[in-house]
Amino acid sequence: MSDTVSRRSVLRLLGGATAVALAATTGLPTPARAAAREAAGPRVESLLTRLTLDEKITLLHGAPDPKSLGQAGHVPGVERLGIPPLRLADGPAGVRVKRHATALPAPVLLAAAFDPGLARRYGRVIGHEGRALGQDVLLSPMVNLVRTPYAGRNFETFSEDPLLSADLVAEEIRGIQGEGLIATVKHYAMNNQEQDRETVDVRVDEQTLNEVELRAFEAAVGAGSRAVMGAYNKVNGTYACENEELLTGILRDRWGFQGWVMTDWHAAHSTVAALTAGLDMEMPNGKYFGAALKTAVRNGSVSEEYVDRAVRRILTAMDDFGLLDGSAPPRPARDAAAGAAVALEVAKAGATLLHNENGTLPLTGEAARSIAVVGPTGSLPFVSGGGSAHVVPDHADSPLDAIRSRAGEGSRVSYALGEDLFGKPLPKEALSAGIAPEAQRVAAGKTWTYDGTLTVEDDDEWTFVVHYSGARPKVLLDGVDLFPVATGLAEYFTGGLVSAAPDGLAVRRRTLDLAAGEHRIEITAKGGAQGQTFRLRRVTGATRAQDVAEAVRAAGAAHSVVLFAYEDATENQDRTTLALPGHQAQLIEAVTAANPRTTVVLNTSSSTSMPWLARTAAVLQMYYPGQEGAAATAAVLFGDCDPGGRLTQSFPVDDDHHPVAGEPRRYPGVNGVEHYSEGIHVGYRWYDAKGVRPLFPFGYGLSYTSFAYGDLRVERTGDGLEVSFTVRNTGRRDGVDVPQVYVGPSPDLQADQAVRVLGGYQRLALKAGESRRVIVRVDERTLSSWDPKRHGWVLGTGRRTVWVGASSGELRLSTRAGV
Repeated sequence: MSDTVSRRSVLRLLGGATAVALAATTGLPTPARAAAREAAGPRVESLLTRLTLDEKITLLHGAPDPKSLGQAGHVPGVERLGIPPLRLADGPAGVRVKRHATALPAPVLLAAAFDPGLARRYGRVIGHEGRALGQDVLLSPMVNLVRTPYAGRNFETFSEDPLLSADLVAEEIRGIQGEGLIATVKHYAMNNQEQDRETVDVRVDEQTLNEVELRAFEAAVGAGSRAVMGAYNKVNGTYACENEELLTGILRDRWGFQGWVMTDWHAAHSTVAALTAGLDMEMPNGKYFGAALKTAVRNGSVSEEYVDRAVRRILTAMDDFGLLDGSAPPRPARDAAAGAAVALEVAKAGATLLHNENGTLPLTGEAARSIAVVGPTGSLPFVSGGGSAHVVPDHADSPLDAIRSRAGEGSRVSYALGEDLFGKPLPKEALSAGIAPEAQRVAAGKTWTYDGTLTVEDDDEWTFVVHYSGARPKVLLDGVDLFPVATGLAEYFTGGLVSAAPDGLAVRRRTLDLAAGEHRIEITAKGGAQGQTFRLRRVTGATRAQDVAEAVRAAGAAHSVVLFAYEDATENQDRTTLALPGHQAQLIEAVTAANPRTTVVLNTSSSTSMPWLARTAAVLQMYYPGQEGAAATAAVLFGDCDPGGRLTQSFPVDDDHHPVAGEPRRYPGVNGVEHYSEGIHVGYRWYDAKGVRPLFPFGYGLSYTSFAYGDLRVERTGDGLEVSFTVRNTGRRDGVDVPQVYVGPSPDLQADQAVRVLGGYQRLALKAGESRRVIVRVDERTLSSWDPKRHGWVLGTGRRTVWVGASSGELRLSTRAGV
């Protein structure tokens, strides 16, 4: 399929170039010129002449799917002309439909491997499964940079570095589309936070826009991505989905994009302005590109040629993938085993060891035979984050089971909850009669009510937890609604772990301080068509103390401890702190005091502050590791593989020391406007510029062995620099290293420049004692800066410093080279 796509794409590009020449000489009016510039093949042009206006408009917006597979979107085809429908599925970490799919590790864990080839295999799994599951378009990959550590979707994207993000997104797209599934790069552009994402106006200068955020999008276009998803936010005063500079000036005129642009879901704001700016498809409905578009064409507000332009773009992509003439290969069967193998490989490759005092890991000898596992995500698999990234996995084992299996017979592996996610049953005497709080049944078609009393013995912090199988019960405590229905999409984006109990019931929580005494509690629950069961539970200071005490006893009785900590991120919601949620910090403090041989395994979305770090023996960052996460975690803990991951984002020390700390105009914005005033100094570049030391720098990660670098040489080549050096495994174990090349500023450019930027990297697997000569090529784009006066790239000439290091904070070799 990929060869077919490539041949057709080349022909289409040649046709487009011819059209540009024709348009330049014929003086066509603007819409006709645009149509000529993107002239399609004969099949598409023939269809355009036969489509009615109503049929054309049908192709430009989403609509309900009469045969829904649970995917995110559907565009009806035109059966009369043999144009099939399009089904569009979410897919950052696997194909999100109602059926089972391979739940891959989160993209941030994939990125930690620093391995573009692995990104392509990751994409191939999703591409293959997308077609097998009846999908035509994948709403992925996401490539917005990690700009703020609070962004709720940092786990869905790759990195804070433009080069690394560009490398990975290009290869993932090649993998996806090589299997015949159309890839959609998103969210174009500057969608780097969830708070106020639908309204915030991002103000960004031309240099920052091009050097930082757009590099990866350009790489996605260069890799052949046939769809782009416009972002919710505004960019310099104009909504992204009607921003002509982004959609036409940059995307098409400068980069030569040959696909179509769709909105994010409900991100359209106009008809004529959006269509003429370069938007082609509104999702998931036709509020602006349905009847309103037909009216605009009929009354002359917009030429029908703009409609033709959008239809042509969509049909051309469909034609290139064999969807119009039936030449697309038959849909394959799922290969669950192959998907699981890649999921395991990615999870092990991206596992990042952050701390390892006195060789605590890997677990060997008595440390591997006497283990206390602590934490809710030790027994409950944490597969993925919430929102668009949530996949229905084939299976997901618990880390506890994997550790017990790997420890083997004769070992002692105990378990303690430590931090309660789902609540304890309410004492019988706490509620007045009339309710079965652990299993209250509501019959179909009935409404059940309760008006009673909750008796609280002591002043305490209470977390109320409701579990329910149908419509969420309404619970009023002293007249306050504990679980109000959130507005819009927020109601559905509540996390990938904490929003569902182990038995599948939906879960919501509310924490508040309660005074001792009696409190009125009123509950209304509806049975709906199927009837439902709900339960009401609580977590209090007293129950927490009991859980911590149990964890401390288990820790004290074991030789070593593996404590699993979590942070549950989701789309549509930013984090409010870098600290672990709940009372996990206190749990870690208590357990490490009882047993200093404690390893903390982090299942978190992004960077995490660690005030408890010095008291731990080891810290292993596993992010959201997918369905094979338990096996991968156990493999790393016991040393069956080297932790091969490196950080793709800087980890701040705390909430006061990072690029947007104390700068509300930078994040989350003031009066609806957000300023990227840090300019090009995103991520590690900001730490370097300000002289601030992060907790862990970009590119950081430990191995179970050690490596030495030497013999650095740099040569100027026709398109950049060739950096060569030797890496030697100086330890007694086989291991993985990721040496990184950084380049300093040009003395000849007046533009703002970073102290250093990532120029390249190489993932290496070296046997004990093995040496290897490494060559890393730094391309001309990395050596260039954007000149807003010229509106183009300028090569940074002169003698520049070149470093080789194990991270941006550990630079071991350096030299100077002329450019």
